[in-house]
Amino acid sequence: MIKSNLIQDKTFQFSLDMIAFCKQLKTLKEFEIASQLLRSSTSIGANVAEAGAGSSRKDFISKMKIASKEARETYYWLRLISSAQIVKINMDHHLRSIEDIVKILTSIVKTSEKKKTWE
Repeated sequence: MIKSNLIQDKTFQFSLDMIAFCKQLKTLKEFEIASQLLRSSTSIGANVAEAGAGSSRKDFISKMKIASKEARETYYWLRLISSAQIVKINMDHHLRSIEDIVKILTSIVKTSEKKKTWE
């Protein structure tokens, strides 16, 4: 059994939320933006999961940096959807969730880069 942790749990739940949200976008015929959002949002958790199996500190940091970049891209798409009023729902929950994920990933990367040894 793989031990869970906060960022893995948050990114997995966020991916589930984004899958459901992208299904809504597709019903509105917003296929291109749904595809972009689905790709970037689910990539966050996939890279976090890969980082957990990293063979070195450098590998771990690299995967977490990719996850952080994907999270920032996802934030962009969600802001765009919200600003363009593509959906008639309040986007605050999704935006807060991705902002929290970006903050956690940024902290993980900064802390990991400062550490002298790999545990």
